[in-house]
Amino acid sequence: MYKELKNLDYFCKMGFPEDLSIDLATSISKLSLRNPTILASGILGSSCSLLKRIEDAGAGALTTKTITKNPREGYVNPVFVDLGYGYLNAIGLRNPGADNFSKELSKAKKNIQIPIITSIGGSSIEEFMYVAERMLESGSDALEINLSCPHVEGYGLDIGSDIKLTQQIIKQLKSISSKPLFAKISLHQSRIDILEKYIDAGLDGISAINTVKALAINIKALSPILSNIVGGLSGPCIKPIALAVVYEIYREFPDIPIIGVGGIQSPEDAVEMILVGASAVGIGSAIVRKDLEIFREITRGIGKFMLENGFKSIRELIGYIHRR
Repeated sequence: MYKELKNLDYFCKMGFPEDLSIDLATSISKLSLRNPTILASGILGSSCSLLKRIEDAGAGALTTKTITKNPREGYVNPVFVDLGYGYLNAIGLRNPGADNFSKELSKAKKNIQIPIITSIGGSSIEEFMYVAERMLESGSDALEINLSCPHVEGYGLDIGSDIKLTQQIIKQLKSISSKPLFAKISLHQSRIDILEKYIDAGLDGISAINTVKALAINIKALSPILSNIVGGLSGPCIKPIALAVVYEIYREFPDIPIIGVGGIQSPEDAVEMILVGASAVGIGSAIVRKDLEIFREITRGIGKFMLENGFKSIRELIGYIHRR
């Protein structure tokens, strides 16, 4: 049993063999995943070759960078800083634009077997619709609307803070496709009354949470570190916040699939997120320190936890603490 477990390539690509009675497969809405690890939006995910590397690394699904209608250069350096307890970044939604990325996505769909979730952003309903239509035409398996980027004016959090506009965006997007539609939310959008309106509008799942608005100062230079001044805080320091948000969402909406994101650096972090209600876990800033090996490490660790604690299916773990 453990001999098989040590074969990481086999383990990550195929999951546990059936004779081990361990099932790591999960689902989020209509998407079936071989294991619960997902590349979070904003990390890699802007070219076919990078997306293929994520699949080969053992991820269960992947989310692209946020794609906007027009190309965005993003902010000038410095755009990223390691704070020791977490990371602060303000990339500025850098991406090649919908028309350019649609070509990469079309190529990716011919070579990648795991689900591809396209993160889309816009400053208006019209922009969201344009990007969505281009991504769906190119084969995207699902869409994730960015309602929570904290450092780009007119996008992300600025859009998501307008509840009525967000409802309209969700309804319009659901009118053009039956493919799953997820929303990447911030801590500030995690209120149950807000999420209820999003779900009523047709949302199929929730990705929680995005980075938290934050600022870092260089006291020697007497100035902010990031060129944009304000950025998004990620990494281990936000994990307890993300756990609380996922816990509360699952408690109120147990039938809505949740992708738990925020500070997942180890198998133990992933298990915690699944126990509070996540059907899958988003891996982001941990890649900075552990590279793509993080997908193998977390998948193997979840499987080991299940073996040691008598769980046969990952589904037995999802929201487990709510049933105690």
